[in-house]
Amino acid sequence: MYAVPRATRCPLSRLVLTAAVLGAATACGGQTVPVGTKPAVAPVTGWKEPSAYTYTLTSTAGERALIGTFRVTVRDGEVVDAVGLDESARRVVKRSPAVVPTLQDLLAELDGARREGAATAEADFAADGHPTRIALDREKNAVDDEALYVIGDFRPGRP
Repeated sequence: MYAVPRATRCPLSRLVLTAAVLGAATACGGQTVPVGTKPAVAPVTGWKEPSAYTYTLTSTAGERALIGTFRVTVRDGEVVDAVGLDESARRVVKRSPAVVPTLQDLLAELDGARREGAATAEADFAADGHPTRIALDREKNAVDDEALYVIGDFRPGRP
């Protein structure tokens, strides 16, 4: 088991993309948002992340570190265990376990993509409000910037 502080779990690609988007907005004369503030955007869902849960994540599409199928255990908003269920996921867990997200992290990524005007930022939700599928494509004509997350076997409560 491992615990990774939330602040260190943001994949570098998100940081680079955020910087690029903010720079592009300024360079193109777009409206900028002061550092430390967030644009007013309605949240994706009213779902509240439980204090503990497990889920299976299948992450595909694009050229990213987070590719494969994972069994994820979350407590108090932090990934405390991630098991790779295929060869690709086992490599990710061994090399970069901090990139394995909570469901709240995935929803934040979806919200960010929507705020940034992504070509595709879609999600499906279960009856209880947790995400079951998130599809992202930041730029329609860009190659390998897509992400597809399929969430299954969600079980709230102490694992």
